[in-house]
Amino acid sequence: MKSRVLAIATGVSLLIPAWIGLHCGYPTIYCPLPTLTVLPALSLPENSTWLAVLAPVLLFFLWNPGFVTHPKPTLPKRTLALLGVLTILTVADFIFEWRYGVKYHGVHYTVVIYVINGIWLSGIWWISIRCWRRPSFNNNLVSHFLLFAWLGWYAFPYLGELP
Repeated sequence: MKSRVLAIATGVSLLIPAWIGLHCGYPTIYCPLPTLTVLPALSLPENSTWLAVLAPVLLFFLWNPGFVTHPKPTLPKRTLALLGVLTILTVADFIFEWRYGVKYHGVHYTVVIYVINGIWLSGIWWISIRCWRRPSFNNNLVSHFLLFAWLGWYAFPYLGELP
């Protein structure tokens, strides 16, 4: 029962990084406008854009519903596969978005965003591999929290011209 409550609290706490990543309305180092929340925010009516911060929470629970129903210590193989795909897509995104980032936000901002994303990915890979080698519910939960926090706060930041 305790692990279920912890998993629910962890999932709901993803509202915080999602809100931080989206709340400014324009890209900053602390608020880079990640794709996971920006796209829903742009498609929602203006007075309901706050609903976009629910995306990481919903994905967290949809990706691993076992956290609530049957908590397990093992990291699913699909999580490592997702992390591998997201890492490749991040590198591709950075290659193709570099000139837009430099053009609209400057070299300093673009480099800092890339470095912070690299730190996020390194940390997620580290805890995920650790959980894979030595399964524990806490490591599994932290691994998934970091993955979805990164997606909601920093992953695939908006580097182009604002609409």
